[in-house]
Amino acid sequence: MRRLLLSLALLLAAGCTTWPGNRPPVAYQADTRLVVTSHAAIEELLKTIPSGKSLDRSQPIIVASLVNIDDLTSSRLGRILSEQLGTGLTGSGYAVVELKLRGTIFIKQGEGELLLSRELKEITRKHQAQAVLVGTYAQSLKNLFISLKLVGVGDNQVIAAHDFVLPIDSDVRSLLWTRGS
Repeated sequence: MRRLLLSLALLLAAGCTTWPGNRPPVAYQADTRLVVTSHAAIEELLKTIPSGKSLDRSQPIIVASLVNIDDLTSSRLGRILSEQLGTGLTGSGYAVVELKLRGTIFIKQGEGELLLSRELKEITRKHQAQAVLVGTYAQSLKNLFISLKLVGVGDNQVIAAHDFVLPIDSDVRSLLWTRGS
């Protein structure tokens, strides 16, 4: 009888566990610091929009690659951050234009979607965007200081801005690396 009860208890306990086939792969971590920080930054940015400058969720926003403040070039980090910020905007219900799918937009290899002033008017007009999300970053020894600005297309006025700090761990350091460094 004890063996039967012990076997039954083990069987019930095994039924409460998750088998390896039911778990996401080990490499999948939805809560990595970079993703969590970029999504939280968008939430904070959206909170700073003044009530008189509300954005239409159905009218597109263009997200530019974040650039190094020292030389205005992007890195893999600047490009992945812009992707994640765009994901955060989309998750908050905003329409985001995917520039990489547009054949008429010139994307300089290694620099992403840098919006130069002479290109900005044409790009935003073509996509009927209401705003552009731009950003810069500066690297210190232990941190990356990031500034985001949501800029209105019609008047080039900053609608909202948010600054945040991202600790430089091995992932961030590897994404900051550029060819020739």
